[in-house]
Amino acid sequence: MLEKYYIINQAVGVNIHIMQNGVLQISACQVVVENNQLSFEKKVIDLVNIEELKKHFPAKSFVSLNLSGKGILQKQLERTEKINQHNFSKVLPNGNIDDFYIQNFISGGQSFVSVIRKTEADKWISHFKELGFIPLQFSFGPFPVNNIIPQLNIYDNMLTFNGHCIEFDEKSNWSTYNYSETAVTTFSLKVDSEVIDEKLLVAYAAAFQLISASKVELVKAAIPALDDEFSKLLDKKKFQVKSAMILCVLFTLLLINFVLFSWFNSSNAKLAEQVSRSTQSNVDIQTINDQLKQKEKLLRDLGWESGINKSALVDQLASILPEEVTWNEISVDPINVASSRIQKSLMFFDRQIRITGTSEKIIPVNEWIARVKTKPWVKNIQMDSYTYNSELNTGQFTVIVIY
Repeated sequence: MLEKYYIINQAVGVNIHIMQNGVLQISACQVVVENNQLSFEKKVIDLVNIEELKKHFPAKSFVSLNLSGKGILQKQLERTEKINQHNFSKVLPNGNIDDFYIQNFISGGQSFVSVIRKTEADKWISHFKELGFIPLQFSFGPFPVNNIIPQLNIYDNMLTFNGHCIEFDEKSNWSTYNYSETAVTTFSLKVDSEVIDEKLLVAYAAAFQLISASKVELVKAAIPALDDEFSKLLDKKKFQVKSAMILCVLFTLLLINFVLFSWFNSSNAKLAEQVSRSTQSNVDIQTINDQLKQKEKLLRDLGWESGINKSALVDQLASILPEEVTWNEISVDPINVASSRIQKSLMFFDRQIRITGTSEKIIPVNEWIARVKTKPWVKNIQMDSYTYNSELNTGQFTVIVIY
């Protein structure tokens, strides 16, 4: 889904529609940010009790709550930048603005104003806190959906979903809104490329605007307690980001210092080596060559072969050994008895591994030989001998690997 910069990495959007008979229709979804990508973690619909949310979402989840239906008064006015006591009578005649929380969603030349009594809203907020959640935003009606319009597959100037009917003007501003319980979408709604149940649209929009609070125009009521809580969270996140940046800068400076120190140290070592060489101009070159030849001979006698990890080669041979085959003995660079007798000193078969073992049948041995041939470091492998020992009721073999 949409790639953005996000304030927090998870949020739960909860949409509660209160029917006229008091029955609740609850839908909720949890969205998470992973690798800077926003995706759905969980979706639930058709709940009738908010206590059920505890079964689906973890405690301490950040919640963006949206309320609609009974108890919410909605009024469409000409564009009004701010609702105050002076113009509040257009929304609720004879009402005292101090008794209500107000959401003013402005789109084009229209204001869609939603109000709820503070006492009623505070009950919902307290209830969610009692359930172990952390409410940070409170919105009303379908209006938070405005922030996800670019993500939806809308084909004309109408958007209908789960009873909500929205009509747009030629500039994609909201021109009218009404609610009808029988109004449903006529096609599958998608958020980007993911199909979403129309009942989850408002819940997703609420979660989205909480996670993307720094990048979108928030559609929510001004509730001081929640705003303070959200402000503290933002301050904490900013502090964490600044701390991480400071650590990155310090780490970079330390790294640069280490690189420079290593470079100067290396240069100094090279200069010291050059000085040391210049003081040895009287060394007999022939003596050095004789020493080198003696050391090379010593290395050959010791069987040094350019640092090949012979134990690793043996480990590779053993790792592909069939269960039917058993090793009895393995010799790396074994003694060349014939040459040793002639030269009267120890001679070895260079770059050779000789393995003796047992297997009731020769087929597993041949399979193992075929596997060994696939190793890039194996130049050749051959069966030196295979004899059947009737006393031991098994075959005895010798295999030679040239590497």
